[in-house]
Amino acid sequence: MFIQTEFTPNPLTMKFIPGVSVMTNGTAFYTSAADAMASPLAQELFKIQGVNAVFLGSDFITITRMETEGWDMLKPLLLTTIMDHFVSGKPVLAANAAGTVAASSENDSEIVKQIKELIETRVRPAVAQDGGDIIFRGFEDGIVLLELHGACSGCPSSTVTLKNGIENMLKHYVPEVVAVEAVM
Repeated sequence: MFIQTEFTPNPLTMKFIPGVSVMTNGTAFYTSAADAMASPLAQELFKIQGVNAVFLGSDFITITRMETEGWDMLKPLLLTTIMDHFVSGKPVLAANAAGTVAASSENDSEIVKQIKELIETRVRPAVAQDGGDIIFRGFEDGIVLLELHGACSGCPSSTVTLKNGIENMLKHYVPEVVAVEAVM
């Protein structure tokens, strides 16, 4: 098994591409071992000192390190842990666990449906290339609320991406949008 790695715009985050499917449906984002109880893979990664967050995408894993740690020491341990996990055939998620899926609801207004469609088709694929994800969390008084995961979470350029990229695009296609804000 060969695992590719890529640096992301977030210097504390690296993208690991194992060449196999990671998540078959949705994504998962964990910021502690306690949060990661549903994922045997994330549990193993959090055992490595210096791991601060784990994001599981469709065909990649994004790992955020603590500022006090360096990639030189972490990367070999992470690669070994990821390889061992996939070679062993263990599941990425426990049988009863599910990833986060950005789904539309029939109760959504036409504006919300349009916003979700734009995020799903234009925003999420672009941020996935950088090892992250953006999840729609609401639309209130003209403000789109988005949750940042993976490389996007804590990235120095995430504010620029939100304001200059996503906000401008949404305002262009959906005049009712006045702003975009990140939520935790």
